[in-house]
Formats: sequence, structure tokens, C-alpha cells
Amino acid sequence: MRTVEWDNGVVKMIDQRLLPGVFEIAGFTDYRDVARAIKEMYIRGAPAIGAAAAFGMALAARQSEATDRAALLRDLKAAADVLRQARPTAVNLFWAVDRMLRVASNESLATVDDIRDAILADAQALADEDVAINKRMAAHGAALIRDGDSILHHCNTGALATVDYGTALGVVRMAHEQGKKIHVFVDETRPRLQGARLTAWELQQLGIDFTLIADNAAGHYMRTGQVAICLVGSDRTAANGDVANKIGTYKLAVVAKENGIPFYPVVPTSTVDLNCPTGDHIPIEERGPEEVVGLTRDGMPIAPEGVKVGNPAFDVTPAKYVTGIITENGIAYPPFDVSLRRLVLGEGGR
Repeated sequence: MRTVEWDNGVVKMIDQRLLPGVFEIAGFTDYRDVARAIKEMYIRGAPAIGAAAAFGMALAARQSEATDRAALLRDLKAAADVLRQARPTAVNLFWAVDRMLRVASNESLATVDDIRDAILADAQALADEDVAINKRMAAHGAALIRDGDSILHHCNTGALATVDYGTALGVVRMAHEQGKKIHVFVDETRPRLQGARLTAWELQQLGIDFTLIADNAAGHYMRTGQVAICLVGSDRTAANGDVANKIGTYKLAVVAKENGIPFYPVVPTSTVDLNCPTGDHIPIEERGPEEVVGLTRDGMPIAPEGVKVGNPAFDVTPAKYVTGIITENGIAYPPFDVSLRRLVLGEGGR
């Protein structure tokens, strides 16, 4: 199945908290539960979150007892506020919710049932578009991958992070499908271990050769010439090319630059926020301390009880460390304030 999909009034999604040990489908019939699932990371990855939020709005439209347009719009705006609060950094969530609100505001829709049907149809279209966009990005990115390359990858950007196929891992997948012999170094990605739990699982399913490494080992593999290219995702990319992504990305980009290794985020244009001038304007989600200290070793806590914990979920990589940004409309190169805008607005490359 897809990572998230609509099934006769139920929003179904793979519960990624349980992988790789258990593959389980969770189902939700209330938009508030979809928001909770996003917040609690049943589902994660900016494109997947966007699709889940769109389907959450479709649920909200059906939950509403409104019999006129004004009342339904009030209920939808209230639902939008709940969904927006689930994950503040992922711009796709806001983009998807706003897209559903625009559909609902279309005055050519005659009845509230027409609005409900139109929102569901557009949410399904958004999900289908995500798959097509991923494959277009993968084609652009795979052209950068040479036969025999080793790729450093952070977090999880595969089918699980999208509706299907993947962003940065989609590039890896397409290069593999093209017959290129590649190897992937998979950062474990503390503290939630999305690399170890999810990326490793996906690469096993795809039959792609990989080595799981501790996050702190990435610099060693880069300095010793074992990495040809770094591929990462993005939860929000600013207009100037600054990239907010899973915590630890900034450190990889700096070390890649020091060692002359190309560093490419793979970013659907829906994740580019042209209204955000720089990465300093991107809100960084702070998550609970249990993610950092909740692990045990040999049955014992890994940290003393009561320690102070900082747990930012994302960091910002300044554009000066980014070689290029792979989108479905092509690859943006510096100056990003020019090239990104052209690609987002469909005006071509540099």
C-alpha cells in the first residue's frame, strides 16, 4: 500500500513508529486523530505529512454537520488550525491545508456536499501528484549518480517519507533501477533512528547494497574518500536556498564541503517556501526529552536521571554548503534566490 491513503472514509497510514519490527496499518476517521498521528510520528516526512493533512481536511469536511457554505468553511478553518499545529517545521503541511481551503472556497461549488466531494477529490489528486513528482525528481537526481558511486544518506526520504517512491532515496532507487551498481552509507539518525529503522528497512526491501553507520562515523567515510555524493531531504527550503532538514544535516553539509563532496538536497517545489527569505525564519520544532534519553543499554538508562535535554528535530544548512537542489522541475544551482524561484514558478532552470 501507499504510506497514506483514503479508504471509504478512513485515512489509513503505515504506523512507522513500529518499523522495522512490525508492519501495521493505522486507520483514522477523525481529523483530530490525524493531527495526533502526525504529531506523534505515526507518519513523518514532509510530503507524506502534506498528504495526511489533506486527507485530514477531507475527514473534517465529512465530520462537519454544516448545511450551508459559511458554516462548513468555519468548521474547515477550525480543523486547519488543529492540523497546522501538529508539526510546525514541515511546510508541506501548511501548503496542503491551504490548498484544501482554496478548494472549499470555490464559489462555483453549489452545495456543501459538492464542497466535500471536491476536497476529497483534490486530496486524492495531491497524493497522486506526489508520486509523479517523486519520479520526476528521481530522474533528475539519478543523472548525477555514476555507476559504482557510494552515496551518504541521512534520515529517511524513501517511500515512507512520501506517498510513494521517495525524494532523496527515490534518486537512489531510480539509479538502482537503471542498473547502476551503487552503495549507500546510511546514517542511523539519532535520536529517533529513522535511518536505522526505516531507511535500512526500505533498502533491504529494494535489494540495494548499504552499510548502516553511526552518525558520528560519517566524517570518517567522507575524509577517507569513500563517499562520492551526499543526498538528503528537506522539510522546508527558504527562498535563498537555506535548507531545514532532520537534525544532523548541517554537520554533514559542512564536512562534505570541507572534503569536496557534492551535497544535494532533494526537494519537491511544494517544500520550497518562497515567502521565507532565509533559514533563520524557519521555526525549529523542539521535541520531548524522552526521545534522547529514553533508550536503554543492557537494560540500563543511557543517561543519569533528571539531566537537561535539548532535542531540536531539525537544523538549517546555509545555502553556501549546498551544491544544488534537486526538484521535479530540474536542479537549482547558485544563485538559489534566482534558480529556485524559476523552478518553483515553472520558468526553467538557472
